[in-house]
Amino acid sequence: MDIKNVFPAAENELEDMGGGLRRKVCAYNDDLMAVEVHFETGTVAPVHHHPHTQVTYVVSGKFEFEIDGKKVIVGPGDSFYIAPNLEHGAVCRKAGVLIDVFSPIRS
Repeated sequence: MDIKNVFPAAENELEDMGGGLRRKVCAYNDDLMAVEVHFETGTVAPVHHHPHTQVTYVVSGKFEFEIDGKKVIVGPGDSFYIAPNLEHGAVCRKAGVLIDVFSPIRS
């Protein structure tokens, strides 16, 4: 099995997801993936859930996250864990970037 270990930034472009959201899939394998997510101010990620474990790190910006019905404001350097199937969503209060890590990988 040939495993890719390095994912140069120049090989992956930001994908426009619409509604002020852009993403770049970073490193991944069958069990784990990291995604760089860019939000414009006012962008809403509606409350949703998925079977993946998620960890998010705030690189820049300001976000109001709702996790399991509780709201919290997060900014640069903050991070959090979202258990599988836990409802969560976000509103971007100041344009910024998140790094989302999922296990297993998402499509």
